[in-house]
Amino acid sequence: MDEQFIRDRISVLRTKKGVSEYKMSYALGHSKSYIQSISSGRALPSLSEFLYICEYLGVTPKEFFDADIEEPALLHQLVEKAKGMSQEDLTALLSVADRMTKK
Repeated sequence: MDEQFIRDRISVLRTKKGVSEYKMSYALGHSKSYIQSISSGRALPSLSEFLYICEYLGVTPKEFFDADIEEPALLHQLVEKAKGMSQEDLTALLSVADRMTKK
């Protein structure tokens, strides 16, 4: 994993969220070119800014760095909802997931 992965991952997740670099920059409290400077390779976020970026994108740092997760924000939402489910509901959800992943 390298700096390019971080830049690309931010770009992909931002696009999936449906926001422009400009809008995301302002939402994070920066000038309009902040995210563009990260995407273009001119800068990298500090650790604290990276955590804000993850929060804005709706993912944990672990989900951000897991390249095998194509939809980390959706998976994060699913996990958050599953936390409050009963064992019976979790079993039913798992059964549905098993059926959906069989090919």
